[in-house]
Amino acid sequence: MEKLKETYQTCGDEERMGEKEMEVVLKTLPMEKLPEGIDPCFYERHWYRSKFIHGSIKFQEHFKAQDTDLILATFPKSGTTWLKALTFTIANRNNYPVSESPLLTTNPHDLVPFLEVDVYGKNPILKLEDLPSPRVLGTHMPYSALPISIKDSNCRVVYLCRNLLDMFISYRHFAAKLSNTPFDPSLIEESFDMFCRGVSSYGPFWDHVLEYWKASQERPDKVLFLKYEDMKEDPISHFKVLAKFMGLPFSAEEESQGVIEEVLKLCSFNNLKDLEVNKNEKTRRGNPCSMFFRKGEVGDWANYLTPSMLERINKLMEEKFAGSGLNFKFS
Repeated sequence: MEKLKETYQTCGDEERMGEKEMEVVLKTLPMEKLPEGIDPCFYERHWYRSKFIHGSIKFQEHFKAQDTDLILATFPKSGTTWLKALTFTIANRNNYPVSESPLLTTNPHDLVPFLEVDVYGKNPILKLEDLPSPRVLGTHMPYSALPISIKDSNCRVVYLCRNLLDMFISYRHFAAKLSNTPFDPSLIEESFDMFCRGVSSYGPFWDHVLEYWKASQERPDKVLFLKYEDMKEDPISHFKVLAKFMGLPFSAEEESQGVIEEVLKLCSFNNLKDLEVNKNEKTRRGNPCSMFFRKGEVGDWANYLTPSMLERINKLMEEKFAGSGLNFKFS
């Protein structure tokens, strides 16, 4: 990673030269190829899709957090789209009535950009200075890889975690869509073996989760750790916790007027999935909006994983999460 940073810094503002030098250095990094065709590289104890390393370094080196920023962090396919919809609506509820929400015509990923891709990636689609305060921003980066300015400022970080079995299956479907190939169940076993070895985008999963879990325990005023399954089970109470953490709690009047329920309905999986924008249009990156909506269920993993796979992952979880106090719901 230090070699990559040095390469980027020595290239100065010559972006094209920086990219050329980056490609040379990337070839020296350990690399694997997932069955779906995605090629993660390994640096700083995590695996990253090679196409995102450039933006990740620029994000680390140049992002200057503002105290009012809200950073949404997730492991891929852990409820990211839902979290973006919820937080955007909380932050902007005084600007737009629910009936006129931008969510009705815009995909959540276009409203809450990924820092390492949309802002600092090779082909950025927006500039931070164009975003109004408070800025709501997304990332899949591990906590250890976040820019120092985030950790040193008073900005808040929300981390949403999902049980690894559902996340694993969801990502398999998503990766197939990214590769423009049909979902192939026969690839699951090979993908599962690589996942258990820690090889997955932004993995190992347990390191990613535990970093944010530890940060939330040490600085609960700064890092909020949420679980996807708990939010699905009791959305209202968790939604109120989220709003309070953001510094934008719902008033007694809003609660009595049913604003919480109204927002939850707007941001629900089924509602977002059925919107015209998310059925037939594309994001600014050119991806079909529909690829971000499959089932959103808890327990779908049972339709794909074998008893031996479950036994292996249970042993691995006992080992990795021992003594952490962290546990997951699988159904």
